[in-house]
Amino acid sequence: MNWCRRWIMKTKKDASIIARHLSSFLNDYLPSQKTESAHTLKSYQDTFSLYIQFLEEKGIKSSNFDASCFESPRIEEWLRWLRDCRGNQPQTRNNRLASLRTFLKYMGHKDPRFLYLYQGASEIDRCRTQKKKVEGLSRPAVKALLDSPDQKKRMGRRDLVMMLMLYSTAARIDEILSMKVGQIHLDGPKPYVNIIGKGRKVRTLYLLPRTVAHVKKYLVEFHGESPDSEAYVFYSRNEGIYGKLNPATADKMLKKHAARAHEKCSEVPLSLHAHQLRHAKASHWLEDGMNIVQISFLLGHEQLQTTMVYLDITTDDEAKALATLEGENSTKVERKWKKKDGSLRDLCGLPERKG
Repeated sequence: MNWCRRWIMKTKKDASIIARHLSSFLNDYLPSQKTESAHTLKSYQDTFSLYIQFLEEKGIKSSNFDASCFESPRIEEWLRWLRDCRGNQPQTRNNRLASLRTFLKYMGHKDPRFLYLYQGASEIDRCRTQKKKVEGLSRPAVKALLDSPDQKKRMGRRDLVMMLMLYSTAARIDEILSMKVGQIHLDGPKPYVNIIGKGRKVRTLYLLPRTVAHVKKYLVEFHGESPDSEAYVFYSRNEGIYGKLNPATADKMLKKHAARAHEKCSEVPLSLHAHQLRHAKASHWLEDGMNIVQISFLLGHEQLQTTMVYLDITTDDEAKALATLEGENSTKVERKWKKKDGSLRDLCGLPERKG
């Protein structure tokens, strides 16, 4: 009986430790070290809500929740559950697996006893997916889009500045919506903006004269003569300057102007989304002969190969793209791990997931 009692005590201890690591991962590590995107943070939380739901359906409770719940056979069974019971597509399952691996890597670094879990998860093959090509915009399409907002109207002037910033910096939509006034520097000889990307990494992007002129007018009109450096550049009309504009609002705005621009230029897609402006600018940089490594930096990619894939550079074109390297001319949340009713979900501090 002594070995049984020791096993029960060890299981309870491991359950508490894993729950604390998960709480710290979701509430502290991700927001401060990996991303500020509310969408990305929700995606991580959804992943673990689904994983806990799967474990509970398999009879796992707080009393028998331990490291074995994250061993590779269990994870592979979960991936099949996502496919068969929830109808998740390969790309979705790959994203869920990547989120789980990130947590296991984090937990392994915090407690080496759990490092084998990450090593096991890393050996699980990703699902085969059909690559979705991001369609960019031609230069005439970009011009038609930027000509769409009515400059006689206040919101039209705002929309133009937002689209100019998206295109001229090739930044991600969340990076633009998260940008604060203090990140914009327009008074020096080379006006620039500091973009805070994934992992809180900062990259400096210089602005062209047309963009600078519009941004200066916008800041005066929407933020006054003495703008607060902590105010969001593009803010919610309901919440004020300290409330970030909702991505759905920005997406609706882009599609509205895309519909208008499409009437003058059929190359403007009616289903336009912000990422196409980012892709378009990167492609135009490449067409202009910009260094592929510099493009990779401007996009915030950690790996050059990511930029190659992003720009859909084929094997035949890769040498040409890499040739641009030569002669380059341009430059605290409350912790919720404590048990409430003894359920596995409460142990891990995860809300009940609907659907």
